[in-house]
Amino acid sequence: MSGPVGEILWEPSPARVKASRLNAFRERLGAETGLEFVDYHALHAWSVAERADFWRAVWDFCGVVGDGPGAVVLEDPGPMPGARWFPSARLNYAENLLRHTGDDPALVFRAEDGRREVWSRDRLRAEVARVAAGLRADGVGPGDRVAGLMPNIPETVAAMLGAAMVGAVWSSCSPDFGPRGVMDRLGQIAPRVLFTARGYLYGGETFTTGATVKKLRGELPDLARVVTVPYPFPDTDPVDGTTAWDAYGDAAAEPEFVRLPFDHPLFIMFSSGTTGLPKCMVHGAGGTLLQHLKEHQLHCDLRPGDRLFYFTTCGWMMWNWLVSGLATGAVLVLYDGHPLKPAQALWDMAAQERITVFGTSARWISACAKRGLEPGRGRDLGALRAVLSTGSPLAPESFDYVYGAVKGDLQLSSISGGTDIISCFALGCPILPVRRGELQCRGLGMKVEVWDEQGRSVRDTKGELVCTAAFPSMPTGFWNDPDGSRYHQAYFARFPGVWCHGDFAEITPAGGMIIHGRSDTVLNPGGVRIGTAEIYRVVEGLDEVVESLAVGRPRNGDVQVVLFAVLREGLEMTPELARTIKETIRREASPRHAPAVVLAAPALPRTRSGKIMEKAVSRILAGQDVDNIGAVANPDALEYFRKIAATLA
Repeated sequence: MSGPVGEILWEPSPARVKASRLNAFRERLGAETGLEFVDYHALHAWSVAERADFWRAVWDFCGVVGDGPGAVVLEDPGPMPGARWFPSARLNYAENLLRHTGDDPALVFRAEDGRREVWSRDRLRAEVARVAAGLRADGVGPGDRVAGLMPNIPETVAAMLGAAMVGAVWSSCSPDFGPRGVMDRLGQIAPRVLFTARGYLYGGETFTTGATVKKLRGELPDLARVVTVPYPFPDTDPVDGTTAWDAYGDAAAEPEFVRLPFDHPLFIMFSSGTTGLPKCMVHGAGGTLLQHLKEHQLHCDLRPGDRLFYFTTCGWMMWNWLVSGLATGAVLVLYDGHPLKPAQALWDMAAQERITVFGTSARWISACAKRGLEPGRGRDLGALRAVLSTGSPLAPESFDYVYGAVKGDLQLSSISGGTDIISCFALGCPILPVRRGELQCRGLGMKVEVWDEQGRSVRDTKGELVCTAAFPSMPTGFWNDPDGSRYHQAYFARFPGVWCHGDFAEITPAGGMIIHGRSDTVLNPGGVRIGTAEIYRVVEGLDEVVESLAVGRPRNGDVQVVLFAVLREGLEMTPELARTIKETIRREASPRHAPAVVLAAPALPRTRSGKIMEKAVSRILAGQDVDNIGAVANPDALEYFRKIAATLA
């Protein structure tokens, strides 16, 4: 199956449209306003023109628990940043996520070694209340920082919600971070309490975190306590000087929720930090909750009892996004381990756990296709309604793969946003068709445009993805940035008063979006701007290529495109294969896209969340180095590029 970009691959049935949460929201809004929203695009236009009315409607429709919304929804003095949302409202994020009670499952945990555990909603509430009691006894209150160095297990969810219950600020790192990478993050925010696990699983191996925790205990001067979960060694005693998870807090404690202002800090999220210390982005409780409720219910059609899964670590914003699904009453499916060992582990889990909304990365979908996996054959994916993909642009061929090999009747949503906004600018829509190679729509309430280099709004052509009006999940600021200068420089320096996200994108004739890559890695041969995703979708369609990375390097007053390809096992880069790659790119993209140099790389460097590090390779080829090796998941991969840099000089 293949066709042109923009070809309709799936459309929701009239019955599915009518039954969707988005349609219920549209009908309720129409009855309240007297307006007729004939389609999604009409609703989106209204949502960005009348932002205060829209976000108040989301609060009411999703049933936010709290004191509010109040008479005033938005105080917006003009150019961003500076807007205040729901200034008189008070709420607690944990109270909203724990509103559902009973013996029904809240969390289903699976690990690659076969272990499985289920926590009911009542058990989760009790565990959270116990953690909160322990934090209060340790003197932790609103604004204090609580951190996690944890795998994606139920205790991590409980620890985060315990912190949120007392008004503390949560921040977490994946346990595969080394000591330096963790200190570069947590050292900036001075946590009072640290939750850790003894280790984690990956690729058939068990890794321990003892050395990292020992270093943190010695270098975080404000750390009053370390609480240790025995996972993945269930019968071991806690490390000396730390507190066992089961012994922390008061098991008889009842939930006590502290309601705080809408923009009270909830999470501190970190940038990848490959060119210096990571940026510490502070996200407010109300904006995070409201944005996630909107995305889950209106864009993913999530509802109580659905089973929501995202393959993520606790160092990536998709973990925070996943956990917010509890506020809708969804069951969260958590996973610790390698996503492809065995190859069909996650698809087997999707069938066994009756997952409704399945989230993963574009690279993982591509890897499944390369391996020839056919998840829809021999397993029951009848419960699966939606597949979400993020982390990098989803290639048109990956759309073909999902509809051909996974399931023909589902909403495939390529989504794009980031840690910066802890949510999405463009994502899926249950009442719109899925078009090959496109993100279905811009998010409701998000005034997203594409601007050219002169700051003019354009359609059907590539440019900078911008957001021209404030939205609730903007960071409240950066940590340790008292005058806001770092925050301003990160997003508002390019176009004053306008959020410039750093994505190279276009709005399609149908109103969807295509992301062509990051703006800071856009190639510019002959003065023509080319997104790296345009090259990847062609070269990774070749059977010989597993994945690829393209960078530009200055050469004789122009930019020369250098392409690195990871080849299938047993293959090598022959002159014939290099010529085939160049000719295929030239034919299927354009002569400008064709690389001047094609090389085989043993592996590509990745961030801890699995993203290919184009900028790091570009720096190395320019004679610079990666400042923060701790941000690289596989730092050994950089050595190849250092050697190549010398030969290309």
